[in-house]
Amino acid sequence: MSTAVAPPQGEVRGSYRAEFQALMKLAVPIAIAQGGQALMGLVDTLVVGRAGTLALASVGLGNGLFFAVSGFGMGLMMGFDPLLSQAVGARNLARARALLWQGGWMSLFAGLVLGVLLLLSPRLLPLAGVGEAEIAGAWDYLLWRAPSMPLMLAFLTMRSYLQATAFTRPLVVATVLANVLNLGADILLVFGGGVLPEFLGPLRAVPAMGVAGSALATSLCTALQLGVVVFSVSTVAGAPHGRPSRWPVWRDLAQAARVGVPIGLHIAAEIGVFALAGVLAAGLGPASVGAHQIAISFSSVTFTVAMGIGNAGSVRVGWAVGARDAAAARRSGFMAFAGGAGFMALGALVFACFPTALARLAGAPDDVLPLAVPLLMVSALFQVFDGVQGVGAGVLRGVGDTRFTFLANMVGHYAVGLPLTFLLGFEVGLGVLGIWWGLCAGLITVAVALLWRFNKMSAGTLRPLES
Repeated sequence: MSTAVAPPQGEVRGSYRAEFQALMKLAVPIAIAQGGQALMGLVDTLVVGRAGTLALASVGLGNGLFFAVSGFGMGLMMGFDPLLSQAVGARNLARARALLWQGGWMSLFAGLVLGVLLLLSPRLLPLAGVGEAEIAGAWDYLLWRAPSMPLMLAFLTMRSYLQATAFTRPLVVATVLANVLNLGADILLVFGGGVLPEFLGPLRAVPAMGVAGSALATSLCTALQLGVVVFSVSTVAGAPHGRPSRWPVWRDLAQAARVGVPIGLHIAAEIGVFALAGVLAAGLGPASVGAHQIAISFSSVTFTVAMGIGNAGSVRVGWAVGARDAAAARRSGFMAFAGGAGFMALGALVFACFPTALARLAGAPDDVLPLAVPLLMVSALFQVFDGVQGVGAGVLRGVGDTRFTFLANMVGHYAVGLPLTFLLGFEVGLGVLGIWWGLCAGLITVAVALLWRFNKMSAGTLRPLES
């Protein structure tokens, strides 16, 4: 297995047409991998939705809590993104390999702490008026999902390294294998082996685990993905000779934390507001949280593709910054903005034209369908802005500016979006639809802020983080 572990000469230069081609070459496999992650969540929803409204609500709550807690860890690991891409852009491959080892230690430390916090999080649900049945289901889900936390963070470290070295094929392979496993494991573990044909023999003895089975399937898929990328990283051709420190280097961990903590806070803020929306919807009843889960599952598929484009933009901007080419960094960033907005516009058309079909595809029960359709219409409206803010976080991360993204998310989601959520959802009485209109306003605010920030920063001098 072989790959170039540094951008070819000229990769950070060229026309906008050449930039688009180079961006797409990097973005497509990353976007496939990102979309594949969301697809597993969508499959979970499609399978569990057929187990009833209560099961769907429990998975929605559990999944929301998982990402609310893990969001900080995900961002913390992304602190290695600009360090790795800038090191590769500067042709310092030994440094990139050393950072990979430190990312492994960071994922272990953060994963264990966040896993414990995750198991404590259901204790907060009664404060939001969530029913005992939904809380019990969310607890069952998290008990089987928490062990995957360190594994998921380690996968993100490997993903950052593979992106920075332009070796993205293993990400696609891992995603495809995980999705195949997830579909089969979901059906088997949620409904039990009794649904299988006779010739599968011993598998028919597997008991139905319901909500817990969905979580176990996802954890198994996370382990599979990590195994694939670890094997791939260990066989990268052209890796520098020598043995980087395989023990924690506190200076490197501290530098990654300085970059990653604001990213973690920004992701936690963004995921947190959507998780809070799910909890508020749960207070309106199982049908409302079920509709919220269906709409968020479809929106996550399109958004993670936009995030894939943002990650590619982050890498290309990081390469250019590492090579001290400010013009190329600006060109790469704006091309990523255009690519993300363009893709999300297509997603918006699908949501706007086929909301009922999508809701039925998700197995929406009769009491959920009338609520899910208008939520998908609201999602269609904010798709482009969601793509712009997702890409904006990526390209600013490539520059090394992560604090502004956190501040923009706090203002957009909590000073603008959340008050409107309470006003429209509860004071005006629009229910879960009002909650989503508030989310829409927050996303628009963040998108405008991040686009403005990159335009301002890229017009000046850009320096690598290690200079």
